[in-house]
Amino acid sequence: MKALKRIGRLNGSTQTAQQVTSRSGKVLSDIQDAYGHLLSDYHNGRENVEIVEREDGFIDVSRLGPFNYFAEYNDWAEHQRTGIAHATGSVLDIGCGVGRHSIYLQEQGLDVLGTDISPLAIQICQSRGLKNALVTSVTQLSSKIGTFDTILMMGHNFGLVGSRKRAKWLLKRFAAMTTDTAKIIAETMDPYQTEEPCHLAYHQFNRDRGRMSGQLKLRIRYRQYTTPWFDYLFVSKSEIEDILDGTAWWIERYIDAADTPTYVAILSKRMHS
Repeated sequence: MKALKRIGRLNGSTQTAQQVTSRSGKVLSDIQDAYGHLLSDYHNGRENVEIVEREDGFIDVSRLGPFNYFAEYNDWAEHQRTGIAHATGSVLDIGCGVGRHSIYLQEQGLDVLGTDISPLAIQICQSRGLKNALVTSVTQLSSKIGTFDTILMMGHNFGLVGSRKRAKWLLKRFAAMTTDTAKIIAETMDPYQTEEPCHLAYHQFNRDRGRMSGQLKLRIRYRQYTTPWFDYLFVSKSEIEDILDGTAWWIERYIDAADTPTYVAILSKRMHS
């Protein structure tokens, strides 16, 4: 695997990505790793719920959240199964969680490197059989870890770009760490397909301070653990096209979810980018 070889050189040894604990100080400490503790407890048989807090006080509680992170291929939505079929070659899974997508692709014979900011999530990936996993944040990814044919941002993880400005910066970095025929498989959600007053008010609150409507500031809570606040971006199709303007990427196709505002965008590299 190209990425695996580069990781070994980066660390001055032949160690595998599975043995690498972190390549950045910008990962979650144990008390901050609410996401990891939630998933670790669920993995060990403890029933729990996912709690996501938005900066305006809105709280989302989901019992299905933990289950979905471990869902097998046959339990995925149709748009997700269609989207992941575009993955080829060496794959970088950004925000891999407990490895539901990475492990599936590994089982299909692809070379996969799963990355996540949660140390506990990466430990679970490894215990579930993912060969190559790295604790790192999206902003620390670069060509130093390898060259990839596919970048995977499933589970709404295009949102990790955070903002329009950071998205363009990250897309430039992704272009430098991918092959000429690379694709990005990006799942997101159109934030405008809602009639909920609390969400519409938050959209306006964002616009009033110069942020995108779907630019959420969130944190995850679980028991005594709380993540730092982080930006997570939902975008409409016109907004993602605006973000891609002037980058090395273009929209090859959209794959819409059946009953929700969620969609997968398949991004392809422009010729001579």
